[in-house]
Amino acid sequence: MFVAPLLALVAVWAVVVPLFDVNPRIFPSVASVANAALDTIRDGSLFRHIGASLLRVGLGTVIGVVTAVPLGIAMGVSPAISSFLTPLFRFFSVLAGIAWIPIATLWFGYGFGAIVFVIFNAVFFVVAYNTLLGVSTIPMTIRNAAASLGAGRWVMLTEVLLPGALPNIVTGVRTGLGFAWRGLIAAEMIATNVGLGYMLFVARDFYRTEVIVLGMIVIGLLWLLIDRLLLVPLERATIERWGLVRRT
Repeated sequence: MFVAPLLALVAVWAVVVPLFDVNPRIFPSVASVANAALDTIRDGSLFRHIGASLLRVGLGTVIGVVTAVPLGIAMGVSPAISSFLTPLFRFFSVLAGIAWIPIATLWFGYGFGAIVFVIFNAVFFVVAYNTLLGVSTIPMTIRNAAASLGAGRWVMLTEVLLPGALPNIVTGVRTGLGFAWRGLIAAEMIATNVGLGYMLFVARDFYRTEVIVLGMIVIGLLWLLIDRLLLVPLERATIERWGLVRRT
């Protein structure tokens, strides 16, 4: 059922383009895109672009999560920190991701650092805010009960706060990674010479619409695979383990 709509879309595409004799410069046929895929697989360029994009989005996401979770927990346990930083988070959350591309290229140059920084911004604010929400939903009675049983700061963090906030954290990672993926493609069109976004940008200059559509398909399929095979199972398992639902 998940694949059927995608196959239906390809079937419509295969019928409509030749039926209306669409100019290949406007939109390519299924066969030309398939040939472009074979060519890029043979010369290895497709795998180079995919590898570069996945490395950047993976590193930027890891840095964003590692820095956002402690800050989100600190905001969740300290009203003073939360009240001070919340306006800043609301301000910068609007700018997170693509809006940072121009200044990122000035700071880090055109290349790996600028793109990772853009991805970091796309992930950081979403994960930190979701961590704050997760900690805030933990009832004070549970925190007080743990403290009365002798839980120190480390035990409170690892056995109460972090597990309690984990469902929200995973949801934040899933949402932030979606923003990061879009920011990655936009940044690669400007700030690098390898990656899926760069592949689209170069193909446009040579009117190679078959490569553009191929890149769009690869980008969409990669995100579907990441979301369906990694993020959705992780979110479901986390909610079932530490959330308020049970496996049916």
